[in-house]
Amino acid sequence: MQSLIQKSDRKLKQLNFKHRRSSFSEIDWNDRLILLLGHRGTGKTSLLLQHLKSINGKGIYLSLDDFVFEDQRLIVIFEKLYQQGYRHFYLDEVHRYQYWSKDLKQLYDDYNDVKLIATGSSILDINKGNADLSRRAVSYQIQGLSFREYLFIEKDVVLPPLSIHQIIEDHHRISSDYLDHFSWEKDFRNYLEYGYYPFFKENKKTYFIKLEKTAQLVIESDIVPFEGLNYKSIHSLKKLLFVISQSVPFIPNISKLAITLDISRNSLLKLLDLLDQAKLVKLLRADTKGVSYLQKPEKVYLENTNLIHLFAQDQPNIGSLRESFYYNQVSYKHKVTSSKYADFMVDGKYTFEIGGANKSLKQIQGVPESFLALDIKTGQNKNIPLWLFGFLY
Repeated sequence: MQSLIQKSDRKLKQLNFKHRRSSFSEIDWNDRLILLLGHRGTGKTSLLLQHLKSINGKGIYLSLDDFVFEDQRLIVIFEKLYQQGYRHFYLDEVHRYQYWSKDLKQLYDDYNDVKLIATGSSILDINKGNADLSRRAVSYQIQGLSFREYLFIEKDVVLPPLSIHQIIEDHHRISSDYLDHFSWEKDFRNYLEYGYYPFFKENKKTYFIKLEKTAQLVIESDIVPFEGLNYKSIHSLKKLLFVISQSVPFIPNISKLAITLDISRNSLLKLLDLLDQAKLVKLLRADTKGVSYLQKPEKVYLENTNLIHLFAQDQPNIGSLRESFYYNQVSYKHKVTSSKYADFMVDGKYTFEIGGANKSLKQIQGVPESFLALDIKTGQNKNIPLWLFGFLY
């Protein structure tokens, strides 16, 4: 027991991530059971430790992939810590613990004076497991850094977030004001390459080594245990990710791709859905309501631009980078679907075509509430700087 307390104290002392994400203020920390879900490396552990450091009361950080939980149940250790006065429990990597849902449910029901804050894989479903936590837990999806947050962490540039309405209506003035604080061309390109995951601050030289390892762990340690995939499925999953990475945005020919991977159509669609849940890819659909994984997506993107740089190495497709950036940043707070006339439809209202400086309005001429998001420094009228959509959170 003492070793767990010492590990928690040491972890807290080692916290060197001083910048608070926008997610920190968006979470209602007063809820009794909070789940922070997301891709590995997006900063969930830092959020836990930052909040633990800010509380009044006795709290402890516990990583549930610690070997001690191999032969001892969390509920047993919890009771001992409770007797020592602990009332705030910060539980990391709950998806690595076999009895996560059952124990969290029991602790929530049996101890009404404690706070439970847990992190888990983005593929974790609170409606599944040995106990349904949907009526007890409040869950938040933690995404990687926005361009705005990257500037804050990398350069201590503090700029307020924007609404999509502000960007559309006032982008010319806002972009001029914001550009006084950073170098658009250099900083935006750096963000697209290595700014999405907070661990870039540790060592930029080894960033892609860590990112590749992270992607492998998502498949082998997050997806596989939850879905019970066999070796053939794991191999197909990795091969599918490689195929997608070579042609992003990927317009899937499901029948042809299923033959290539030597799997059934339904199995292929299931694998795509798993990669989407695990935040390795993003599926663009015509609608987001009542969608089944058996419905073919319109396009498949890698989840963020850093993954494009990882797989494409020195030759990332600029069009893919632009579209992936826009989809990733805007979809965090808005419903983004495919459009009949352009690249994206936002909230069923706004139509956006993505492109370079020479892109014209011809394709969206006559389409109501239509705009161009262009890779330009400043814009005018319907030509909006693409980088501004990195300030939505």
